[in-house]
Amino acid sequence: MGADFVQTLFLTFKLATLTTIILFFIGLPVAYLLAFYNFRLKSVVETFVSLPLVLPPTVLGFYLIIFFSPDSFVGKFLEETAGIRLVFTFEGILLGSIIYSLPFMVHPLQSGFSSVNRSIIEASYTLGKGKLQTLWKVILPNMKQAVLTGIVLTFAHTIGEFGVVLMIGGSIPGETKVASIAIYEEVEALNYGRANLYALVLFVITFAILIVVYTLNKRFTKAENL
Repeated sequence: MGADFVQTLFLTFKLATLTTIILFFIGLPVAYLLAFYNFRLKSVVETFVSLPLVLPPTVLGFYLIIFFSPDSFVGKFLEETAGIRLVFTFEGILLGSIIYSLPFMVHPLQSGFSSVNRSIIEASYTLGKGKLQTLWKVILPNMKQAVLTGIVLTFAHTIGEFGVVLMIGGSIPGETKVASIAIYEEVEALNYGRANLYALVLFVITFAILIVVYTLNKRFTKAENL
């Protein structure tokens, strides 16, 4: 295993980790809003959140390229005012991953919020706790399974992303070349042994993550039934 192999895997897990962390803090208020409030444009918000589930990743990647291209108004503005370039950069594939993995974080959290008994939330408010305190100390501890599911699904989904990251990031070693792209390129070059190394590492890690999740979920379920 050469330096490029390790570098590609490091970049893959760096992308998945940052995407998961950022999406948790984005998905939490979005899921809370969708679970506890009814508003006029709620169906529109839910549609946008769920769109990546049915939209081909290449379509999303294409529009991200058009929107953030240095020739576009937004892309030019970001580059000239903040020095941020989102096409063929790590920041670009991070943004694409955040958008594409959004439903994998929001949907489990929304389901978790909806499953929490409203009586304990009202009891918290009655005791003088604010909404933020109630969220962190009452609601989230009672939806551990949903939180864990959202985190794991987002992480695992980001590891396997291909179309979006390829479209907006290309394949720049050390910058945008993640494991899924490396596998594709090695297969194209008929380097099946190298492709198998990448695939095997991703398979083992993803399998291990899912085993941990199912084990923890069983423990959470047993603890709730006691």
